[in-house]
Amino acid sequence: MTDRSLSNHQPGDTSWTRRGLLRAATALAAGPCLIAADPAAAAAELPGFPAGVALSRTAYRNWDGEITAVGLWACAPDGPAQAVAVVNWAWRQGWTVRARGASHGWSPLTVAEGTPSDARVLLVDTAPHFDGLALESADEVRAGTGVTLEALLTFLEGHGLGVTASPAPGDLTLGGALAVGAHGTAVPARGERRLPGHTYGSLSNLVLSLTAVVWDPADGAYALRTFTRDEADCAALLTHLGRSLVTEVTLRVGPDTRLRCVSRTDIPAGELFAAPGSDGRTLESFLESDGRAEAIWFAFTEFPWLKVWSVEPVKPLTSRRVTSPYNYPFSDSVPTPVADLVGRMVSGAAWYLAPVLGNAQFDAAALGLVATVSADIWGPSKNTLLYLRPTTLRVHANGYAVLTRRDRVQRVVAEFTAFYRERLDAYAAAGRFPVNGAVEIRVTGLDDPSDTGRAGARAPSLSALRPDADHPEWDTAVWLDVLTLPGTPHAEAFYRELEAFLLTTYDGTHALTRVEWSKGWGYTGTSAWSDEDVLGTAVPSSFGPVWTGAADTLERLDPHRVFRAPLHTRLFG
Repeated sequence: MTDRSLSNHQPGDTSWTRRGLLRAATALAAGPCLIAADPAAAAAELPGFPAGVALSRTAYRNWDGEITAVGLWACAPDGPAQAVAVVNWAWRQGWTVRARGASHGWSPLTVAEGTPSDARVLLVDTAPHFDGLALESADEVRAGTGVTLEALLTFLEGHGLGVTASPAPGDLTLGGALAVGAHGTAVPARGERRLPGHTYGSLSNLVLSLTAVVWDPADGAYALRTFTRDEADCAALLTHLGRSLVTEVTLRVGPDTRLRCVSRTDIPAGELFAAPGSDGRTLESFLESDGRAEAIWFAFTEFPWLKVWSVEPVKPLTSRRVTSPYNYPFSDSVPTPVADLVGRMVSGAAWYLAPVLGNAQFDAAALGLVATVSADIWGPSKNTLLYLRPTTLRVHANGYAVLTRRDRVQRVVAEFTAFYRERLDAYAAAGRFPVNGAVEIRVTGLDDPSDTGRAGARAPSLSALRPDADHPEWDTAVWLDVLTLPGTPHAEAFYRELEAFLLTTYDGTHALTRVEWSKGWGYTGTSAWSDEDVLGTAVPSSFGPVWTGAADTLERLDPHRVFRAPLHTRLFG
Protein backbone atom coordinates (compact mmCIF):
# COMPACT_ATOMS: atom_id res chain seq x y z
CA MET A 1 0.00 0.00 0.00
CA THR A 2 2.78 2.37 -0.95
CA ASP A 3 1.95 5.86 -2.15
CA ARG A 4 3.66 6.21 -5.51
CA SER A 5 4.15 9.94 -4.92
CA LEU A 6 6.16 9.13 -1.80
CA SER A 7 8.14 6.13 -2.98
CA ASN A 8 9.65 8.08 -5.88
CA HIS A 9 11.28 10.68 -3.64
CA GLN A 10 15.03 10.51 -3.21
CA PRO A 11 17.30 12.08 -0.61
CA GLY A 12 17.72 15.77 -1.29
CA ASP A 13 14.41 16.03 -3.16
CA THR A 14 13.31 19.61 -2.48
CA SER A 15 9.62 18.81 -2.90
CA TRP A 16 9.73 17.57 0.70
CA THR A 17 10.92 20.85 2.14
CA ARG A 18 8.44 22.83 4.22
CA ARG A 19 7.57 24.94 1.20
CA GLY A 20 7.11 21.81 -0.92
CA LEU A 21 4.84 20.23 1.66
CA LEU A 22 2.65 23.29 1.94
CA ARG A 23 2.52 23.72 -1.84
CA ALA A 24 1.45 20.10 -2.25
CA ALA A 25 -1.18 20.42 0.47
CA THR A 26 -2.57 23.55 -1.10
CA ALA A 27 -2.81 21.88 -4.49
CA LEU A 28 -4.60 18.91 -3.01
CA ALA A 29 -7.01 21.13 -1.13
CA ALA A 30 -7.99 23.00 -4.27
CA GLY A 31 -10.21 20.13 -5.40
CA PRO A 32 -10.15 17.68 -8.30
CA CYS A 33 -8.21 18.48 -11.45
CA LEU A 34 -10.70 18.72 -14.30
CA ILE A 35 -9.87 18.91 -17.99
CA ALA A 36 -12.77 19.81 -20.25
CA ALA A 37 -13.70 16.91 -22.48
CA ASP A 38 -13.01 17.02 -26.19
CA PRO A 39 -16.47 16.63 -27.78
CA ALA A 40 -15.26 14.21 -30.42
CA ALA A 41 -13.46 12.02 -27.88
CA ALA A 42 -16.47 12.09 -25.57
CA ALA A 43 -18.82 11.08 -28.37
CA ALA A 44 -16.53 8.19 -29.31
CA GLU A 45 -15.99 6.86 -25.79
CA LEU A 46 -19.36 7.76 -24.26
CA PRO A 47 -21.87 7.31 -27.11
CA GLY A 48 -25.31 8.66 -26.34
CA PHE A 49 -24.23 10.46 -23.18
CA PRO A 50 -26.99 12.83 -22.00
CA ALA A 51 -26.78 16.18 -23.76
CA GLY A 52 -26.10 19.23 -21.63
CA VAL A 53 -24.27 17.39 -18.83
CA ALA A 54 -20.78 18.81 -18.33
CA LEU A 55 -18.09 16.19 -19.00
CA SER A 56 -14.40 16.23 -18.14
CA ARG A 57 -11.34 14.07 -17.71
CA THR A 58 -10.17 13.99 -14.13
CA ALA A 59 -7.66 12.64 -11.67
CA TYR A 60 -8.95 11.02 -8.50
CA ARG A 61 -6.91 11.12 -5.31
CA ASN A 62 -8.14 10.17 -1.86
CA TRP A 63 -7.19 12.02 1.32
CA ASP A 64 -3.75 10.53 1.91
CA GLY A 65 -2.90 9.87 -1.73
CA GLU A 66 -2.73 6.10 -1.34
CA ILE A 67 -5.55 5.66 -3.84
CA THR A 68 -5.05 7.48 -7.12
CA ALA A 69 -6.46 7.16 -10.61
CA VAL A 70 -5.89 9.38 -13.64
CA GLY A 71 -7.83 9.99 -16.81
CA LEU A 72 -11.24 8.92 -15.50
CA TRP A 73 -14.39 10.46 -16.93
CA ALA A 74 -16.31 12.76 -14.63
CA CYS A 75 -19.50 14.75 -14.99
CA ALA A 76 -21.32 17.44 -13.05
CA PRO A 77 -25.11 17.13 -13.43
CA ASP A 78 -26.89 20.43 -12.89
CA GLY A 79 -29.59 18.79 -10.79
CA PRO A 80 -31.40 15.56 -9.91
CA ALA A 81 -33.00 15.16 -13.35
CA GLN A 82 -29.62 15.15 -15.09
CA ALA A 83 -28.29 12.76 -12.44
CA VAL A 84 -31.07 10.30 -13.29
CA ALA A 85 -30.27 10.61 -16.99
CA VAL A 86 -26.59 9.92 -16.29
CA VAL A 87 -27.36 6.85 -14.18
CA ASN A 88 -29.70 5.41 -16.81
CA TRP A 89 -27.08 6.00 -19.48
CA ALA A 90 -24.49 4.21 -17.33
CA TRP A 91 -26.81 1.25 -16.74
CA ARG A 92 -27.55 0.83 -20.43
CA GLN A 93 -23.89 1.20 -21.44
CA GLY A 94 -22.47 -1.09 -18.76
CA TRP A 95 -20.73 1.62 -16.75
CA THR A 96 -20.58 2.17 -13.00
CA VAL A 97 -21.27 5.51 -11.32
CA ARG A 98 -19.42 6.79 -8.28
CA ALA A 99 -20.51 9.93 -6.47
CA ARG A 100 -17.59 12.22 -5.60
CA GLY A 101 -17.64 15.00 -3.08
CA ALA A 102 -14.43 16.19 -1.40
CA SER A 103 -12.59 12.84 -1.73
CA HIS A 104 -11.80 13.28 1.97
CA GLY A 105 -11.64 9.62 2.89
CA TRP A 106 -9.25 6.69 3.06
CA SER A 107 -11.13 3.55 2.09
CA PRO A 108 -11.80 2.49 -1.53
CA LEU A 109 -15.56 2.99 -1.38
CA THR A 110 -15.34 5.38 -4.34
CA VAL A 111 -12.39 4.29 -6.47
CA ALA A 112 -10.08 1.32 -6.03
CA GLU A 113 -6.32 1.68 -6.29
CA GLY A 114 -5.13 0.52 -9.70
CA THR A 115 -8.27 1.63 -11.54
CA PRO A 116 -7.09 2.19 -15.15
CA SER A 117 -7.92 5.30 -17.13
CA ASP A 118 -10.05 3.29 -19.54
CA ALA A 119 -12.18 1.76 -16.78
CA ARG A 120 -15.91 2.18 -17.23
CA VAL A 121 -16.14 4.22 -14.05
CA LEU A 122 -17.91 7.58 -14.20
CA LEU A 123 -17.41 10.03 -11.34
CA VAL A 124 -20.39 12.24 -10.57
CA ASP A 125 -19.31 15.47 -8.90
CA THR A 126 -21.97 16.66 -6.48
CA ALA A 127 -20.32 19.81 -5.14
CA PRO A 128 -20.89 22.12 -8.15
CA HIS A 129 -24.70 21.93 -8.25
CA PHE A 130 -26.10 19.80 -5.40
CA ASP A 131 -25.48 22.62 -2.94
CA GLY A 132 -28.93 23.98 -2.15
CA LEU A 133 -29.93 24.92 1.40
CA ALA A 134 -33.42 25.88 2.56
CA LEU A 135 -35.12 26.10 5.93
CA GLU A 136 -38.28 24.00 5.68
CA SER A 137 -39.55 24.81 9.18
CA ALA A 138 -38.23 26.00 12.50
CA ASP A 139 -36.37 22.71 13.03
CA GLU A 140 -35.93 21.22 9.54
CA VAL A 141 -33.43 22.07 6.82
CA ARG A 142 -33.38 20.73 3.26
CA ALA A 143 -29.88 20.35 1.88
CA GLY A 144 -28.25 19.12 -1.30
CA THR A 145 -25.69 16.40 -0.75
CA GLY A 146 -22.91 18.41 -2.39
CA VAL A 147 -23.02 21.14 0.25
CA THR A 148 -20.02 21.20 2.60
CA LEU A 149 -20.39 20.78 6.33
CA GLU A 150 -18.99 24.27 6.84
CA ALA A 151 -21.62 25.74 4.51
CA LEU A 152 -24.37 23.74 6.22
CA LEU A 153 -23.33 24.75 9.74
CA THR A 154 -22.89 28.37 8.67
CA PHE A 155 -26.41 28.37 7.23
CA LEU A 156 -27.80 26.84 10.42
CA GLU A 157 -25.93 29.31 12.59
CA GLY A 158 -27.53 32.15 10.64
CA HIS A 159 -30.92 30.83 11.73
CA GLY A 160 -29.96 30.19 15.36
CA LEU A 161 -29.59 26.45 14.77
CA GLY A 162 -26.80 23.92 15.10
CA VAL A 163 -25.79 20.33 15.85
CA THR A 164 -24.39 18.67 18.94
CA ALA A 165 -21.24 17.35 17.26
CA SER A 166 -19.61 17.32 13.85
CA PRO A 167 -16.50 15.95 12.16
CA ALA A 168 -13.60 18.38 12.46
CA PRO A 169 -13.02 19.00 8.70
CA GLY A 170 -15.43 21.53 7.24
CA ASP A 171 -14.65 20.58 3.64
CA LEU A 172 -16.55 17.27 3.81
CA THR A 173 -19.65 17.17 1.64
CA LEU A 174 -22.86 16.31 3.41
CA GLY A 175 -23.45 13.37 1.05
CA GLY A 176 -20.03 11.92 1.78
CA ALA A 177 -20.46 12.36 5.51
CA LEU A 178 -23.84 10.63 5.50
CA ALA A 179 -22.63 7.79 3.28
CA VAL A 180 -20.16 6.65 5.93
CA GLY A 181 -22.02 7.68 9.10
CA ALA A 182 -19.64 10.52 9.99
CA HIS A 183 -19.54 11.67 13.61
CA GLY A 184 -18.00 14.07 16.06
CA THR A 185 -17.44 13.56 19.78
CA ALA A 186 -20.21 14.02 22.35
CA VAL A 187 -22.09 12.22 25.09
CA PRO A 188 -24.37 13.84 27.66
CA ALA A 189 -22.53 15.29 30.63
CA ARG A 190 -23.79 14.56 34.11
CA GLY A 191 -27.28 16.06 34.35
CA GLU A 192 -27.33 17.20 30.71
CA ARG A 193 -30.51 16.68 28.69
CA ARG A 194 -30.51 16.30 24.94
CA LEU A 195 -31.90 19.35 23.18
CA PRO A 196 -34.79 18.82 20.73
CA GLY A 197 -33.46 18.35 17.21
CA HIS A 198 -30.07 17.14 18.41
CA THR A 199 -28.41 13.73 18.62
CA TYR A 200 -25.31 12.30 20.26
CA GLY A 201 -24.98 9.85 17.38
CA SER A 202 -23.87 10.23 13.77
CA LEU A 203 -25.02 12.87 11.32
CA SER A 204 -27.05 10.14 9.58
CA ASN A 205 -29.28 10.02 12.66
CA LEU A 206 -30.48 13.57 11.91
CA VAL A 207 -32.03 12.62 8.54
CA LEU A 208 -35.82 12.84 8.30
CA SER A 209 -36.05 12.01 4.60
CA LEU A 210 -33.77 11.56 1.63
CA THR A 211 -34.10 11.49 -2.14
CA ALA A 212 -32.04 8.95 -4.07
CA VAL A 213 -31.67 7.57 -7.57
CA VAL A 214 -33.00 4.01 -7.37
CA TRP A 215 -34.37 1.34 -9.67
CA ASP A 216 -38.06 1.67 -10.49
CA PRO A 217 -39.35 -1.74 -11.58
CA ALA A 218 -42.62 -0.25 -12.83
CA ASP A 219 -40.82 2.00 -15.31
CA GLY A 220 -37.94 -0.37 -15.94
CA ALA A 221 -35.38 2.39 -15.31
CA TYR A 222 -33.67 4.33 -12.56
CA ALA A 223 -35.68 7.21 -11.10
CA LEU A 224 -35.78 9.61 -8.17
CA ARG A 225 -37.59 8.45 -5.07
CA THR A 226 -37.99 10.09 -1.69
CA PHE A 227 -37.77 7.89 1.40
CA THR A 228 -38.93 8.88 4.86
CA ARG A 229 -37.27 7.85 8.08
CA ASP A 230 -39.98 5.35 9.01
CA GLU A 231 -39.47 3.30 5.84
CA ALA A 232 -37.43 0.12 5.95
CA ASP A 233 -35.63 0.99 2.71
CA CYS A 234 -34.58 4.34 4.12
CA ALA A 235 -32.66 2.62 6.92
CA ALA A 236 -30.28 1.04 4.40
CA LEU A 237 -29.75 4.34 2.56
CA LEU A 238 -28.98 6.45 5.64
CA THR A 239 -25.41 5.09 5.66
CA HIS A 240 -25.14 3.49 2.23
CA LEU A 241 -21.33 3.31 1.90
CA GLY A 242 -21.41 4.79 -1.59
CA ARG A 243 -23.81 2.08 -2.76
CA SER A 244 -26.35 4.68 -3.91
CA LEU A 245 -26.62 8.25 -5.20
CA VAL A 246 -28.49 10.48 -2.77
CA THR A 247 -29.25 13.93 -4.14
CA GLU A 248 -30.99 15.69 -1.26
CA VAL A 249 -31.87 15.21 2.41
CA THR A 250 -34.03 16.84 5.04
CA LEU A 251 -32.41 17.06 8.46
CA ARG A 252 -33.88 17.58 11.90
CA VAL A 253 -31.90 20.29 13.65
CA GLY A 254 -32.14 22.16 16.93
CA PRO A 255 -31.18 25.36 18.68
CA ASP A 256 -27.54 26.34 18.43
CA THR A 257 -25.39 26.23 21.53
CA ARG A 258 -22.39 28.26 22.61
CA LEU A 259 -19.47 25.97 23.28
CA ARG A 260 -16.30 26.53 25.21
CA CYS A 261 -13.33 24.43 24.10
CA VAL A 262 -10.44 24.12 26.55
CA SER A 263 -7.22 22.46 25.40
CA ARG A 264 -4.82 20.85 27.86
CA THR A 265 -1.37 19.36 27.39
CA ASP A 266 -0.46 18.87 31.05
CA ILE A 267 -2.10 15.52 31.84
CA PRO A 268 0.11 12.42 31.42
CA ALA A 269 -1.27 9.59 29.31
CA GLY A 270 -0.86 7.30 32.29
CA GLU A 271 -3.35 9.44 34.20
CA LEU A 272 -5.76 10.32 31.39
CA PHE A 273 -5.95 6.70 30.19
CA ALA A 274 -5.65 5.06 33.60
CA ALA A 275 -7.47 1.88 34.57
CA PRO A 276 -11.14 2.32 35.53
CA GLY A 277 -11.67 3.39 39.12
CA SER A 278 -8.45 5.38 39.23
CA ASP A 279 -8.40 8.78 40.85
CA GLY A 280 -7.24 11.81 38.95
CA ARG A 281 -7.91 13.47 35.65
CA THR A 282 -9.15 10.50 33.64
CA LEU A 283 -10.96 10.76 30.32
CA GLU A 284 -14.09 9.48 32.03
CA SER A 285 -13.96 12.32 34.56
CA PHE A 286 -14.06 14.88 31.75
CA LEU A 287 -16.92 13.06 30.05
CA GLU A 288 -18.85 13.16 33.30
CA SER A 289 -18.32 16.87 33.85
CA ASP A 290 -18.53 18.12 30.25
CA GLY A 291 -19.58 15.29 27.92
CA ARG A 292 -17.45 16.31 24.93
CA ALA A 293 -13.80 15.37 24.78
CA GLU A 294 -11.11 14.36 22.31
CA ALA A 295 -7.60 13.11 23.00
CA ILE A 296 -4.79 13.37 20.44
CA TRP A 297 -1.76 11.39 21.61
CA PHE A 298 1.31 11.81 19.43
CA ALA A 299 3.51 8.75 19.05
CA PHE A 300 6.34 8.34 21.58
CA THR A 301 5.12 11.19 23.78
CA GLU A 302 3.64 11.15 27.26
CA PHE A 303 1.27 14.11 27.30
CA PRO A 304 -1.77 14.00 24.96
CA TRP A 305 -3.45 17.07 23.56
CA LEU A 306 -6.85 16.93 25.26
CA LYS A 307 -9.73 19.09 24.02
CA VAL A 308 -12.81 19.41 26.21
CA TRP A 309 -15.99 21.16 25.04
CA SER A 310 -18.63 22.39 27.45
CA VAL A 311 -21.97 24.08 26.90
CA GLU A 312 -21.59 27.68 28.09
CA PRO A 313 -24.40 30.12 27.18
CA VAL A 314 -22.30 33.05 28.44
CA LYS A 315 -18.65 33.58 27.58
CA PRO A 316 -16.43 32.58 30.51
CA LEU A 317 -14.13 35.35 31.68
CA THR A 318 -10.92 33.59 30.61
CA SER A 319 -12.15 32.39 27.20
CA ARG A 320 -11.37 34.08 23.89
CA ARG A 321 -14.42 34.71 21.73
CA VAL A 322 -14.06 33.16 18.26
CA THR A 323 -16.15 34.34 15.32
CA SER A 324 -14.98 31.79 12.75
CA PRO A 325 -13.82 28.17 12.71
CA TYR A 326 -10.30 26.70 12.30
CA ASN A 327 -8.69 28.26 15.33
CA TYR A 328 -5.59 26.04 15.46
CA PRO A 329 -3.42 27.32 12.58
CA PHE A 330 -0.42 25.35 13.85
CA SER A 331 -2.25 22.10 12.97
CA ASP A 332 -3.57 23.37 9.63
CA SER A 333 -0.17 24.39 8.26
CA VAL A 334 2.84 22.15 8.70
CA PRO A 335 5.31 23.84 11.08
CA THR A 336 8.90 24.04 9.87
CA PRO A 337 10.38 21.49 12.34
CA VAL A 338 7.65 18.99 11.53
CA ALA A 339 7.98 19.50 7.77
CA ASP A 340 11.75 19.11 7.95
CA LEU A 341 11.44 15.85 9.87
CA VAL A 342 8.80 14.49 7.51
CA GLY A 343 11.06 15.33 4.60
CA ARG A 344 14.00 13.48 6.13
CA MET A 345 11.87 10.47 7.02
CA VAL A 346 10.20 10.11 3.65
CA SER A 347 12.99 11.07 1.28
CA GLY A 348 15.78 9.47 3.28
CA ALA A 349 13.87 6.50 4.73
CA ALA A 350 14.79 7.82 8.19
CA TRP A 351 11.79 6.23 9.86
CA TYR A 352 13.74 5.91 13.13
CA LEU A 353 13.01 9.62 13.59
CA ALA A 354 9.41 8.80 14.53
CA PRO A 355 9.98 9.60 18.25
CA VAL A 356 11.52 12.94 17.29
CA LEU A 357 8.60 13.70 14.98
CA GLY A 358 6.07 12.77 17.67
CA ASN A 359 7.66 15.17 20.11
CA ALA A 360 7.92 17.88 17.45
CA GLN A 361 4.20 17.57 16.76
CA PHE A 362 3.42 17.77 20.45
CA ASP A 363 5.66 20.82 20.86
CA ALA A 364 3.97 22.47 17.88
CA ALA A 365 0.57 21.93 19.49
CA ALA A 366 1.57 22.95 23.02
CA LEU A 367 3.42 26.08 21.90
CA GLY A 368 0.84 26.87 19.22
CA LEU A 369 -2.00 26.90 21.72
CA VAL A 370 -0.16 29.58 23.69
CA ALA A 371 1.04 31.59 20.70
CA THR A 372 -2.43 31.76 19.11
CA VAL A 373 -4.31 32.20 22.40
CA SER A 374 -6.46 29.21 21.46
CA ALA A 375 -6.21 27.05 24.57
CA ASP A 376 -9.54 28.43 25.80
CA ILE A 377 -11.99 29.54 23.11
CA TRP A 378 -15.73 30.18 23.09
CA GLY A 379 -18.39 30.89 20.50
CA PRO A 380 -21.21 29.44 18.38
CA SER A 381 -20.88 25.67 18.06
CA LYS A 382 -19.55 25.78 14.49
CA ASN A 383 -16.55 27.83 15.46
CA THR A 384 -15.20 25.29 17.94
CA LEU A 385 -16.40 22.08 16.26
CA LEU A 386 -14.73 22.75 12.90
CA TYR A 387 -10.99 22.95 13.38
CA LEU A 388 -9.21 21.08 10.57
CA ARG A 389 -8.39 22.48 7.13
CA PRO A 390 -7.31 20.42 4.08
CA THR A 391 -3.83 21.95 4.37
CA THR A 392 -3.00 19.80 7.39
CA LEU A 393 -0.47 16.95 7.13
CA ARG A 394 -1.98 14.08 5.10
CA VAL A 395 -1.64 10.78 6.96
CA HIS A 396 -3.10 7.29 6.79
CA ALA A 397 -5.63 6.46 9.53
CA ASN A 398 -7.22 3.26 10.70
CA GLY A 399 -10.57 3.49 12.45
CA TYR A 400 -12.86 1.52 14.75
CA ALA A 401 -15.83 2.11 17.04
CA VAL A 402 -16.16 0.06 20.22
CA LEU A 403 -19.75 -0.11 21.45
CA THR A 404 -19.98 -0.41 25.22
CA ARG A 405 -21.74 0.84 28.32
CA ARG A 406 -21.07 4.39 29.37
CA ASP A 407 -19.56 3.22 32.65
CA ARG A 408 -17.06 1.03 30.78
CA VAL A 409 -15.58 3.72 28.53
CA GLN A 410 -12.50 4.17 30.71
CA ARG A 411 -11.92 0.40 30.67
CA VAL A 412 -11.92 0.33 26.86
CA VAL A 413 -9.61 3.32 26.65
CA ALA A 414 -7.23 1.94 29.26
CA GLU A 415 -7.03 -1.50 27.65
CA PHE A 416 -6.50 -0.18 24.15
CA THR A 417 -3.89 2.42 25.04
CA ALA A 418 -1.98 -0.09 27.18
CA PHE A 419 -1.86 -2.57 24.29
CA TYR A 420 -0.92 0.17 21.83
CA ARG A 421 1.91 1.44 24.04
CA GLU A 422 3.27 -2.05 24.66
CA ARG A 423 3.29 -2.97 20.98
CA LEU A 424 4.77 0.38 19.90
CA ASP A 425 7.59 -0.03 22.43
CA ALA A 426 8.18 -3.62 21.32
CA TYR A 427 8.43 -2.57 17.68
CA ALA A 428 10.79 0.27 18.57
CA ALA A 429 13.01 -2.11 20.55
CA ALA A 430 13.32 -4.15 17.35
CA GLY A 431 14.25 -1.03 15.37
CA ARG A 432 10.83 -0.65 13.78
CA PHE A 433 8.75 2.55 13.94
CA PRO A 434 5.34 1.88 12.35
CA VAL A 435 3.55 4.92 13.81
CA ASN A 436 4.71 8.52 13.47
CA GLY A 437 1.36 10.30 13.81
CA ALA A 438 -1.07 10.14 16.71
CA VAL A 439 -3.74 8.11 18.42
CA GLU A 440 -7.08 9.93 18.33
CA ILE A 441 -9.82 9.02 20.80
CA ARG A 442 -13.39 10.31 20.65
CA VAL A 443 -16.55 9.21 22.47
CA THR A 444 -20.12 9.47 21.15
CA GLY A 445 -23.60 8.23 21.81
CA LEU A 446 -25.36 5.79 19.49
CA ASP A 447 -27.91 6.40 16.73
CA ASP A 448 -31.16 6.50 18.68
CA PRO A 449 -33.88 6.98 16.04
CA SER A 450 -36.21 8.57 18.60
CA ASP A 451 -33.92 11.62 18.48
CA THR A 452 -35.68 12.57 15.24
CA GLY A 453 -39.02 13.03 17.00
CA ARG A 454 -40.67 10.96 14.25
CA ALA A 455 -42.86 8.00 15.12
CA GLY A 456 -41.58 4.79 13.62
CA ALA A 457 -38.17 6.21 12.71
CA ARG A 458 -35.57 3.52 12.07
CA ALA A 459 -31.88 3.43 12.97
CA PRO A 460 -29.38 3.59 10.09
CA SER A 461 -28.78 -0.07 9.21
CA LEU A 462 -25.06 0.15 8.45
CA SER A 463 -23.98 2.95 10.76
CA ALA A 464 -21.21 1.92 13.12
CA LEU A 465 -23.36 3.60 15.78
CA ARG A 466 -26.42 1.45 15.18
CA PRO A 467 -27.63 0.12 18.57
CA ASP A 468 -27.21 -3.62 19.11
CA ALA A 469 -30.60 -5.26 19.65
CA ASP A 470 -29.09 -7.95 21.89
CA HIS A 471 -27.34 -5.42 24.12
CA PRO A 472 -29.58 -2.43 24.80
CA GLU A 473 -27.26 -1.52 27.68
CA TRP A 474 -24.60 -0.48 25.17
CA ASP A 475 -25.27 3.22 24.80
CA THR A 476 -21.82 4.62 23.96
CA ALA A 477 -19.08 4.23 21.34
CA VAL A 478 -15.37 4.78 21.80
CA TRP A 479 -13.74 5.78 18.51
CA LEU A 480 -10.10 4.78 18.06
CA ASP A 481 -7.85 5.96 15.22
CA VAL A 482 -4.09 5.58 14.74
CA LEU A 483 -2.36 7.87 12.22
CA THR A 484 0.90 7.44 10.35
CA LEU A 485 2.55 8.72 7.17
CA PRO A 486 1.68 6.78 4.00
CA GLY A 487 4.39 4.29 3.11
CA THR A 488 5.69 3.90 6.67
CA PRO A 489 7.39 0.47 6.89
CA HIS A 490 5.70 -2.13 9.11
CA ALA A 491 2.59 0.05 9.54
CA GLU A 492 0.21 -2.55 8.08
CA ALA A 493 1.58 -5.32 10.28
CA PHE A 494 1.20 -3.06 13.33
CA TYR A 495 -2.34 -2.10 12.32
CA ARG A 496 -3.17 -5.78 11.88
CA GLU A 497 -2.14 -6.47 15.48
CA LEU A 498 -4.25 -3.57 16.76
CA GLU A 499 -7.23 -4.78 14.74
CA ALA A 500 -6.89 -8.34 16.01
CA PHE A 501 -6.75 -7.04 19.57
CA LEU A 502 -9.93 -5.02 19.13
CA LEU A 503 -11.87 -7.77 17.37
CA THR A 504 -10.95 -10.41 19.94
CA THR A 505 -11.16 -8.24 23.07
CA TYR A 506 -14.45 -6.58 22.12
CA ASP A 507 -16.09 -9.49 20.34
CA GLY A 508 -19.69 -8.85 21.31
CA THR A 509 -19.65 -10.20 24.86
CA HIS A 510 -19.07 -7.10 27.03
CA ALA A 511 -18.37 -4.75 24.12
CA LEU A 512 -18.37 -4.85 20.31
CA THR A 513 -15.92 -3.61 17.65
CA ARG A 514 -17.15 -2.20 14.35
CA VAL A 515 -15.03 -0.69 11.61
CA GLU A 516 -15.07 2.99 10.75
CA TRP A 517 -16.12 2.86 7.11
CA SER A 518 -14.15 5.83 5.80
CA LYS A 519 -10.80 4.75 7.27
CA GLY A 520 -8.41 1.79 7.23
CA TRP A 521 -9.41 -1.69 8.39
CA GLY A 522 -9.22 -5.32 7.24
CA TYR A 523 -5.42 -5.36 7.40
CA THR A 524 -3.09 -8.07 6.25
CA GLY A 525 0.61 -7.67 6.89
CA THR A 526 0.94 -5.60 3.72
CA SER A 527 -2.31 -3.78 2.98
CA ALA A 528 -5.67 -2.59 4.24
CA TRP A 529 -9.14 -3.77 3.15
CA SER A 530 -7.56 -7.13 2.25
CA ASP A 531 -8.19 -9.57 5.09
CA GLU A 532 -10.98 -11.79 3.78
CA ASP A 533 -11.98 -13.00 7.26
CA VAL A 534 -12.53 -9.42 8.39
CA LEU A 535 -14.41 -8.46 5.21
CA GLY A 536 -16.45 -11.64 4.96
CA THR A 537 -17.07 -12.54 8.59
CA ALA A 538 -16.07 -9.98 11.23
CA VAL A 539 -17.66 -6.94 9.60
CA PRO A 540 -21.02 -8.56 8.71
CA SER A 541 -21.31 -10.33 12.06
CA SER A 542 -20.76 -7.06 13.93
CA PHE A 543 -24.13 -5.90 12.57
CA GLY A 544 -25.99 -9.17 13.08
CA PRO A 545 -29.09 -10.02 11.03
CA VAL A 546 -29.54 -6.40 9.90
CA TRP A 547 -26.51 -6.81 7.62
CA THR A 548 -28.26 -9.20 5.25
CA GLY A 549 -31.39 -7.08 5.20
CA ALA A 550 -29.46 -3.92 4.33
CA ALA A 551 -27.45 -5.73 1.65
CA ASP A 552 -30.65 -7.08 0.08
CA THR A 553 -32.25 -3.64 0.12
CA LEU A 554 -29.28 -1.94 -1.55
CA GLU A 555 -29.20 -4.70 -4.17
CA ARG A 556 -32.93 -4.36 -4.86
CA LEU A 557 -32.63 -0.58 -5.23
CA ASP A 558 -29.67 -1.06 -7.58
CA PRO A 559 -30.14 -4.49 -9.19
CA HIS A 560 -27.84 -3.63 -12.10
CA ARG A 561 -25.06 -2.70 -9.66
CA VAL A 562 -24.48 0.68 -11.24
CA PHE A 563 -23.23 2.04 -7.90
CA ARG A 564 -20.99 -0.86 -6.95
CA ALA A 565 -17.26 -0.46 -6.35
CA PRO A 566 -14.97 -3.50 -6.00
CA LEU A 567 -14.99 -3.20 -2.19
CA HIS A 568 -18.79 -3.46 -2.18
CA THR A 569 -18.60 -6.75 -4.05
CA ARG A 570 -16.13 -8.13 -1.52
CA LEU A 571 -18.31 -6.99 1.38
CA PHE A 572 -21.74 -7.94 0.09
CA GLY A 573 -20.92 -10.74 -2.35
